[in-house]
Amino acid sequence: MGDKKVIWITGASSGIGKALTIKFAESGWIVAASARRENLLNELNELNKNIYPFPLDVTEIENCKIVAKKIIEQFNQIDICVFGTGMHDPKSEKKFNLNKIREIMEVNYFGTMNSINSIYDYFSEKKSGQISIISSVAGYRGLPAAGAYCASKAALTSFAESLNFDMMQKNVRVSLVSPGFIKTPMTDQNDFPMPMIKSPEFAANEIFKGLTAKKSFEIHFPKVFTYFLKFLQILPSSLYFKFVAKGMKKIDY
Repeated sequence: MGDKKVIWITGASSGIGKALTIKFAESGWIVAASARRENLLNELNELNKNIYPFPLDVTEIENCKIVAKKIIEQFNQIDICVFGTGMHDPKSEKKFNLNKIREIMEVNYFGTMNSINSIYDYFSEKKSGQISIISSVAGYRGLPAAGAYCASKAALTSFAESLNFDMMQKNVRVSLVSPGFIKTPMTDQNDFPMPMIKSPEFAANEIFKGLTAKKSFEIHFPKVFTYFLKFLQILPSSLYFKFVAKGMKKIDY
């Protein structure tokens, strides 16, 4: 492997994770790519031999540990972890489907916790490296027809901030990725206009720059959209609800 750096990416089979996997591989990194669908990971390996499939369901705690150990044993190191497994089901959320709400939290939040748990001691002992958590601007405030998704992302955002305090004492960088609307199979489920929607490749380029060339805690994009949402984040609740309620007319309940 030479002097190549190693990145572990979960949620690598589609959307932002897939684009990011390709971006890092094309940039000369060794990419340990994880997702449930092994056939899609194998297709990525055929596309670029810098991509190595490590099939994983992040809801399985012990398998997360096993996969992390395999990656370290095979490549002798992990320099960056990007944990980006996620799901959203707007149709179920509109009906308050409790089983689906639990599943969303299990995958988005606890799946990320399982992933972090698998490398926490490794990075703590190594005293270098980076843990990156893919959240969303949906974690800034509650949005219509997305209660569980927003809650899972808000939990990730808050956890990343807390984790940063801990890991900075160990010389390990923590970064938070907060994308706006990105065209993926997940956002294809939305039945409302998505302002400033960008491609997965755009997201991958922004994340790559944020992880390798910058040192800021949060990587958010596209900036015009995310700064507008940050403004909404500080509005009093009464004004926020009135503002967002106007847009709810475009959502089919």
